[in-house]
Amino acid sequence: MVGGRKREGSKCCGSGGMKRGGMMGRMSCCKIEAVVSVDERGQLVLPKEIRDKAGLKAGDKLALIMHGAGEEACCISLIKTEGLAASVKTMLGPLMKDILG
Repeated sequence: MVGGRKREGSKCCGSGGMKRGGMMGRMSCCKIEAVVSVDERGQLVLPKEIRDKAGLKAGDKLALIMHGAGEEACCISLIKTEGLAASVKTMLGPLMKDILG
């Protein structure tokens, strides 16, 4: 993604770039970009470089997705809400095909 726009031919985890397998196998297209801290009010700051790469600006809405079983979350993802429906369809489509046969 460059300047908030996806490069032609590039894949993203939310658009089919994820591989099947264990947790790390599913996230093979992802990498740690930054480490942030949560302050006493529960807030965190996304570094400017990350906001720029993701094309985020003030007022953008993000959906917080928690991964894990039961009450325990092992991972948290943020997805821009403007692309959430397409991401969900892309991620769940193959799963639904497997379930429904």
